[in-house]
Amino acid sequence: MTNHPLKVIVAVKRVIDYNVKVRVKADRSDVDLSNTKMSMNPFCEIAVEEAVRLKEAGLVGEIVVVSIGPKSCQEQIRSALALGADRGLQVECDTPVSPLDVANILHKIQQEENADIFLLGKQSIDADNNQTGQMLAALLDFPQATCASRVKIEHNKAIVTREVDGGLLTVEMSLPAVITTDLRLNEPRFAALPKIMQAKRKPLAVKTLADLAIELTTDIELISVDSPTQRQAGVILSSVDELMSTLRNDPNVQMPKHDKEA
Repeated sequence: MTNHPLKVIVAVKRVIDYNVKVRVKADRSDVDLSNTKMSMNPFCEIAVEEAVRLKEAGLVGEIVVVSIGPKSCQEQIRSALALGADRGLQVECDTPVSPLDVANILHKIQQEENADIFLLGKQSIDADNNQTGQMLAALLDFPQATCASRVKIEHNKAIVTREVDGGLLTVEMSLPAVITTDLRLNEPRFAALPKIMQAKRKPLAVKTLADLAIELTTDIELISVDSPTQRQAGVILSSVDELMSTLRNDPNVQMPKHDKEA
């Protein structure tokens, strides 16, 4: 057990719903968001769920949900409040922000909130950068655990099981810390109607970049967006001999090169 109830900050992002097929604008300048269903990033939902479970276990006293974006992102903050978070904070920003910009903003928020744990999804499903959590930990000089599949808090320490290429890795670190969540950490709950109604009365503050003394510094430029190449139709072959002949002679088929010494 911890010596005192912890404060957790959870960062959430508004993205295109994962069930929606993404459309590219005709001029290829960006993704078309018109009349598109938006939702909370799935990895962020997992982070919210984990924070709520820690609170239900008596380890966390307050959950603060933060989102960066235009007023529309308040919808995702309210969703998190309906799931069990205590208060929300929108950082108003109408322009795209890079992972480093997000990390700098969250760094400023930590200076005001003094949270014990930062929970973030390991990545967003729109940009798939998987960078913000690591950058935030570096700026704060906090220990970090990424791709968490299990989180345990005891004696003011976090014991986190991570999914790595070779299996599972368990690390222990002192708080405060940054933890990013993976898919197998938990199964997010659905908000009941009474909780959704209660969320409308929970506090949701709005801050500007000027309030946080932040200037966006990104030098990333979006050049163009393209839809994935459509998969070509397959070919039905009548025999093994025809298959081998196609593999050897068809210029459109690339055979793997074997090491002559192997």
